[in-house]
Amino acid sequence: MTQTPTIAPARTPMFASLRLRNYRLFFWGGLISNIGTWMARIAQTWLVLMILTDHSASAVGYVTGLQFLPMVLFGAWGGAVADRFPKRIILVWTQVLLALNAATLALLVVFNVTELWHVYVLAFLQGVVTAVDNPTRQAFASEMVPPELLPNAVGLNSTSFNGARLVGPAVAGLMIAVAGVGPSLLINAFTFIPVILALLAMDPSQLTPAPIRRGRGSVREGIRYVAGRPDIQLVMFIVFMLGTFGMNFQITNALMATEVYGKGADAYGILGSIMAVGSLTAALMAARRPRPRLSTMLGALMGFAIATFALALAPTYELFAILLIPVGLTALTVMTTANASVQLTTEPVMRGRVMALYMMIFLGGTPLGAPMIGWIGDAWGARWTVLIGAIATALAFMVGMFFALQRNDWRLPSWRELRGVPEPAQLDPEEA
Repeated sequence: MTQTPTIAPARTPMFASLRLRNYRLFFWGGLISNIGTWMARIAQTWLVLMILTDHSASAVGYVTGLQFLPMVLFGAWGGAVADRFPKRIILVWTQVLLALNAATLALLVVFNVTELWHVYVLAFLQGVVTAVDNPTRQAFASEMVPPELLPNAVGLNSTSFNGARLVGPAVAGLMIAVAGVGPSLLINAFTFIPVILALLAMDPSQLTPAPIRRGRGSVREGIRYVAGRPDIQLVMFIVFMLGTFGMNFQITNALMATEVYGKGADAYGILGSIMAVGSLTAALMAARRPRPRLSTMLGALMGFAIATFALALAPTYELFAILLIPVGLTALTVMTTANASVQLTTEPVMRGRVMALYMMIFLGGTPLGAPMIGWIGDAWGARWTVLIGAIATALAFMVGMFFALQRNDWRLPSWRELRGVPEPAQLDPEEA
């Protein structure tokens, strides 16, 4: 039987998904909200490190860990909720709750009554809401765009997040230096309004909702599905190692800036923006990539390990800042490739639960990694907090290479290919 030769799909126009009204609303609302999120991350870290404690890396680690602990505890149920109810309505409610949480912390700081335990509690409550919001938001992308544009939408989502990262940390650093922590946190609370309005303004008739999963046992069903998919398990292992040990820059940048280089809030905030240059570049490249490949993920992972090792040894603040660009580029390439591959290789009815498990693995390692990184910073010094990420991701690269060489296959097949379902016709770039 003669096989039809496979023709590599053409590159997708970089901003193709933005031509769809619903996605365009989601993108711009999310961009504004993401700017506020990055401002709040910098402000919260500075609040704990410099105001509520005396340079306690462990305290920053505990806050970060508590923020992500609910993903471990409740993430699987969050995915079940995402597959059980309309995702757009879920997102409206989660954004409202996140806005109220952000406003509470901001008002505590503005009225100068904040204590460390307040930050711990609010960080945990934010994580509880995020355990539902995150898998829902990830899976919602496939309802706003057709399958052939999903990698583009994932890349543009990362562009929004990292474009905001260019602006948010730098603005927060300057605002903290001039006006204090309170204004940055207050702005974050207001930036949830645009994304709520965007979700309400969408046209439901232009969405393609996944089938709603009813009945009991949905969480177990999602776990069994992933247990039978070694390719998804490998991706989850890679993002676990990256997220747990490599992506702790909220802690490591603060420690390196203050302890190693003797810098202040403005210089710390600028580091986040500089790193976003690399991340934004990677996100734009991902938006043009037609199909995620394991070779892309592993190459970027090795690049991250090498760049992070150099980062840990950087003798000056300026060199440290420059090295954050390739670190951001390689890290974001791994994340966008992993995210798109899991979504494309998962059947729509399972996507919310599988994305919840994915986010549990990726973000759920933070309650383990962040306190550990904080302890390492206190015990061994700031440079080791960066170096540990280089070692862990190098090990993950070796495991991934072994898997790929065993299979002799560098592709990440879609769920349609695995089930023998014909792929949809490729989108004509001129019509994108």
